[in-house]
Amino acid sequence: MISKSDKYSLMMDFYELALANGFISNGIDDTLAWFDLFFRPSQQIGGFCIMAGVQQMCETLRDLHFDAEDIEFFRQQGVSEAFLSYLADFEFKCDIWAVPEGTPVFAGEPIVKVKGPVLQALMIETMLLITINHQTLIATKANRIVRAAQGRSIVEFGSRRAHGADAAVYGARSAYIGGCTATSNVVAAKEFGIPLYGGMSHTWIQLFDSELDAFCAYAREYPDNCILLVDTYDTINSGIPNAIEAFKRELVPNGYRPKGIRIDSGDLAYLSKKIRKMLNEAGFPDCDIYASNSLDEFIIREMLGHGARVDGFLVGERLITSADAPVFSGVYKLAAVEKNGEIKNCIKLSENVSKITTPCPKLLWRLFDMETGKAIADLLTLENEDISEKDEYELFDPDYSWKRKNVTNFVARQLLVPVFENGKCVYISPDVSDIRTYCAEQVDTLWEEVLRFEYPHNYYVDLSENLWNEKQRLIKESRNSDKH
Repeated sequence: MISKSDKYSLMMDFYELALANGFISNGIDDTLAWFDLFFRPSQQIGGFCIMAGVQQMCETLRDLHFDAEDIEFFRQQGVSEAFLSYLADFEFKCDIWAVPEGTPVFAGEPIVKVKGPVLQALMIETMLLITINHQTLIATKANRIVRAAQGRSIVEFGSRRAHGADAAVYGARSAYIGGCTATSNVVAAKEFGIPLYGGMSHTWIQLFDSELDAFCAYAREYPDNCILLVDTYDTINSGIPNAIEAFKRELVPNGYRPKGIRIDSGDLAYLSKKIRKMLNEAGFPDCDIYASNSLDEFIIREMLGHGARVDGFLVGERLITSADAPVFSGVYKLAAVEKNGEIKNCIKLSENVSKITTPCPKLLWRLFDMETGKAIADLLTLENEDISEKDEYELFDPDYSWKRKNVTNFVARQLLVPVFENGKCVYISPDVSDIRTYCAEQVDTLWEEVLRFEYPHNYYVDLSENLWNEKQRLIKESRNSDKH
């Protein structure tokens, strides 16, 4: 894997360390707890997100340990000797379920579920959020850009703008899951088998005596993958004429055809139309046009709406940083604890209704219409509820419970799959290219209205009647206890 610190076991916020220490002092370190990782809605991110980061979550948790240096550091922070002894003999014991990478997921539903000793479940919170939040954010942004391109290729091209090496490499992986066709990041290509894109730079051209000399040299060096950058000086009056001349001198006589040209500045839509005409007239209708320069889904959509003749886009900074929505609002909340052999469901209330959590150990189902193959809704149920064999099911809006709908001719699929059992990883990650294919297939199960960038249709994440009743009971119970 990529070079990284072996201290990911310490990847926690200090309050988690303080709480874990306090749990041991108060004798509740082995209390069984259930936590849900879910995300809150965001207009900038859109109506759904693309799950990513499960493979890296597994790799980190498989190696969760604390060595003598870690323990000495904790001692310096004033934690108890009992906690240090616990860490010295640490053995991960949690069960974890996660939604498979590449799956479209929606706000409010658990995309990772953790069950285990509360001390351990809490200590991994920050690491889980870092991993899932970042990669899901980038996979989501990439998928939006890919959909805007309407079948044209998207190359992830943002390493130099990423927030660090890990963000560049895992961002490239996530972008590929979201639908990008290649990356410029060599490490990501090597580690994950992602197709690698390499191209000409302005520096290459500037180091030759003329633009034509630079183009001819590049064509000789890479005859079967020749993409020329044509905007160093003057795209229309110099770049394209010199590119055409280089194609005719170096490629055609040797039995090669040009792969493309790239424009990186100017009015890309306008230039692409003029370039297409010039290339066609010169006998190169098969020469693709690539565009780059701070692109995102909105600019690409606008360009294509104005008739741009672009065959592929290189997208960098606005993808690798998700520039317009750089924060993925994933959170990690307690759902239940076991006390004296009985499960006690937990809820967090808030003056902000959207921040009220959904209690209980849960299952997450997706209902698909058997006729169209489209997703109907997602459904949260109690763990002991099985809807897989039902012929008919009544869905209702959890906020407006009088809005109800009976669905038939559907198939229900559980989305959360086992990842860890008693601290041992049981998940075998698919190849990233298979995840990418799966992602495209699953996005295709969503209705066009859900796919809109602006004001997407509200895809329902419903609660079963039993879960909804338990949530209402806990809300009422909590409100009444506040009055005493």
